[in-house]
Amino acid sequence: MKKLIFFLIALFIYVIYVFTKSFWDSQIFTFISLFFSVISFIIGILLIFENRSPTKTITWLIVLIFLPIFGFIFYILFGRSYLKRKINEKNIFIQNNNDNNIELTKLMSTNIELLDERQRIFSRLAYNLGNSPLSYKTEVKILTNGKVTFEEIIKSLQKAKHHIHLEYYIVRDDEIGQKIKNILIQKAIEGVKIRFIYDLFGSWKLHKQYLKDLRSVGVTIEPFLPLKIRFLNNHINYRNHKKMIVIDGKVGFTGGINIGDEYLGKDKKVGFWRDTHLQLKGEAVNALQYFFQKDWLFATNEEFASDEYFIKNVKSSIQNTETGAVQVINSGPDQKWNVIKDLFFSMITSAKKSIWLASPYFIPDEDIISALRIACLSGIDVKLLFPLNPDNRFVFYASRSYFSELLEAEMKIFEYKNGFMHSKFIIIDEEFATIGTTNMDLRSFYLNFEINVILYQQESVRKLVDDFQADLLVSTLIEYEQFSHRSRTQKIAESLARLASPFL
Repeated sequence: MKKLIFFLIALFIYVIYVFTKSFWDSQIFTFISLFFSVISFIIGILLIFENRSPTKTITWLIVLIFLPIFGFIFYILFGRSYLKRKINEKNIFIQNNNDNNIELTKLMSTNIELLDERQRIFSRLAYNLGNSPLSYKTEVKILTNGKVTFEEIIKSLQKAKHHIHLEYYIVRDDEIGQKIKNILIQKAIEGVKIRFIYDLFGSWKLHKQYLKDLRSVGVTIEPFLPLKIRFLNNHINYRNHKKMIVIDGKVGFTGGINIGDEYLGKDKKVGFWRDTHLQLKGEAVNALQYFFQKDWLFATNEEFASDEYFIKNVKSSIQNTETGAVQVINSGPDQKWNVIKDLFFSMITSAKKSIWLASPYFIPDEDIISALRIACLSGIDVKLLFPLNPDNRFVFYASRSYFSELLEAEMKIFEYKNGFMHSKFIIIDEEFATIGTTNMDLRSFYLNFEINVILYQQESVRKLVDDFQADLLVSTLIEYEQFSHRSRTQKIAESLARLASPFL
């Protein structure tokens, strides 16, 4: 069958060549090639002087040299950094012109002295990078799959009295999407103020009628970065990958689950969808609200009054050292530092006993690879939970291209086989952890807008540890010898996917 497919593809290419041979031999094509070659040369010079990472620069130069026409198109769509500069300029404008900008530290119980020395250092780093203070008066609930997550979300939405704020990468017009929409419509009719941010790239299949139905009852729903021509616009390289809800300033949700039936295991291709989401109650919801307010101003140039949306006096019964602390971290190309990537690196290098991480997409940069390899060689227990059945085969192959060097360093890589594993978390020494929207990949590190929650000395960390160990029971450990003898076709596919990964 494969041979027949390859033969048909080759035949198709040959037919196209025969019918277009006169064009390829024409002076017009020669002129077009020369024009794009000159343009590509100029772009190459600009790339060198932009001082990007050597890997990205070399990858772009190779594409521009050998495929000047396609390289130019790819650069226009994915390579230009001027949009990032525009995002930074807009972020500065927001900071300077937000009359309702509040001091988040005044809404949090930021006593870092209750943490141990290592966690105090990390908490300071997280604050300096992400401008997010520590909170003790927060209850955290780990939600381990779509069914539990949507049950909690729906229950909380139905109780909303004042406002609902939603921010999602993917919104689908399917069964669960309709259910959420109908609840929002009912709440809007009841007088609840609803603001909804969605990402146009992630939600490109969302029907216009879905948006019209919400807007018709007063729901304000807006794309984060509008695309003038879908898929032919450089905005698609910057995506709002967040999944976040804030209800009445009291309850918040974030994690890996978007709005779609696949997260309930209804996609026959991947089956059961293993994911991790969080429910927050108390002070840390102020941080989610704060970051939503910034994103709303960024997306709409519209402010909304701050005071009535934030909790200033959380009940003291929530505050106790047994539940531990929480820190919400916001990251994106609008910030000076690569916030979450730097925090991941710091977490990994601080480990003394164990590093357990889960990610459906594993395309780390050299810093993270080095940190993981050194940890393994230092005798630290490093485990990666990765899906056996991918939802994106291209990214799957790119991810597996990193496995050999890590397996050689005795890292333990487990392939989850009970459906699709989409959880995104890191657990350090079974003591503190981070959960959120960030994948362990280049896009999440450098291009996406993401949000994560750091848990210190939390009872929820123990729940996360238990869930991770349960996941390992339905996973297969990859043996280095067996992996090293995989087929040549797989190795080629992995290498090509890895080479193209900077464009993902």
